[in-house]
Amino acid sequence: MARTYDQIDARMKTWIDQQKIFFVASAPLSGEGMVNCSPKGLDTFRVIDSQKVAYLDYTGSGAETLAHLRENGRIVIMMCAFEGRPRIVRFHGHGQAHERGTQFFDQLSGAFEQLDGARCIITVDLNRISDSCGYTVPRYTFQGDRQDFQHWIERKGPDGVTGYQKKMNRTSLDGLPGMCFGESGET
Repeated sequence: MARTYDQIDARMKTWIDQQKIFFVASAPLSGEGMVNCSPKGLDTFRVIDSQKVAYLDYTGSGAETLAHLRENGRIVIMMCAFEGRPRIVRFHGHGQAHERGTQFFDQLSGAFEQLDGARCIITVDLNRISDSCGYTVPRYTFQGDRQDFQHWIERKGPDGVTGYQKKMNRTSLDGLPGMCFGESGET
């Protein structure tokens, strides 16, 4: 059932490209800190090479993943098939957050179509790739992407989004540094 892989091969990449949702988990070093798990959607996940993935991180109500990566870099991304054959794939690794306006964000941004509202690109150097059966994951049918985020971005405008980020994304729930706003936008 469960297997580990040395790299992302063409077959796995094809499967990855078909997934409509993924989940990101991270945690602070402190045992008192909060573990975070966030669902991600839209067309935001990319395989950079056989040992590296990236995703476009849109503005959100918190900055947990960003803060945890700044502190310790630990991250796991999970995808599971809700349609077709059952499968769960986990990507463990060391992540870095590259904020908008940094050199690396600018270099990698061409891989993504919709950048409005993005706060950073998260890259993950993989140290474990594994899959398992997913036999108990229910079937769901994809009906389409939600348009709520795009409407929110349009209503806020660029200055409104930046203001929101400065208010909501500077620190994590545990008080760890989140967004840097040009002060040092890469981990």
